[in-house]
Amino acid sequence: MQIRNRLLDDIAKMANSAAGLASGMREEIEALVNSRVEKILDRLNLVSREEFDVVKAMLSKSRTEQEKIEERLRKLESKKK
Repeated sequence: MQIRNRLLDDIAKMANSAAGLASGMREEIEALVNSRVEKILDRLNLVSREEFDVVKAMLSKSRTEQEKIEERLRKLESKKK
């Protein structure tokens, strides 16, 4: 009976070690994949969300100003006639 318990303990220890090793490997693989993805994204020269939002706001403001100028021009042209 004692031998059986030791055998089960040894199997449990080995399974525990294997699970720890698998977890460590998973973390290492995740870090490697993240590193590679970051390098690829850096090479693509993409803009950040903040930069995109700033340019979008600038475009919206420009569009509004252009519409105001167009309306003003229409009024001036109608007065001219």
